[in-house]
Amino acid sequence: MFKLLKDSQETIVLFGGSFDPPHLGHLSIIKESLKILEIDKLIVIPTFLNPFKNTSYASPQQRLKWSKELFGTISKVFISDYEINQGKATTTMQTLTHFQKQFHVKYIIIGADNLASIQKWHDFKRLNEQIIWLIATRENHELKTAILRDFRLLQIDVNISSTEIREKTGKKEPNDPR
Repeated sequence: MFKLLKDSQETIVLFGGSFDPPHLGHLSIIKESLKILEIDKLIVIPTFLNPFKNTSYASPQQRLKWSKELFGTISKVFISDYEINQGKATTTMQTLTHFQKQFHVKYIIIGADNLASIQKWHDFKRLNEQIIWLIATRENHELKTAILRDFRLLQIDVNISSTEIREKTGKKEPNDPR
């Protein structure tokens, strides 16, 4: 019975992050995912606050607005305010559990830079058992994937980060005393 219910649900990929700010690298990840995956939806989920950070440069509402502006008109892409509405840092496992109630969550997108600390993620073992990791390649980041049960690579050629954008525009990190 459960299998039949799972088969009737839409297959989705989750793409969470600070998006502080969202940029063309994120856009490339979304477009490449839609090109190579057989999915019904890609859900972009800006965080209220990254569980590994103390603060963000832009407010959660501003980052949600930016995400809607940059990604919201793409077919099959939905921008979710789920984590922002939690009003606190939300773990990936909590978000996965929330979306599994309605969808068949097959993939979670992460950047290659996340691989170094992925075992520190809350309930990593359970996450790893339930989904396929979709890893966006990133220049100068080694792909240490031995710990992952299943993964696919997204070859992304855009070499940019939100940190670089803030630095180039003269915006300091929230905890930067400069």
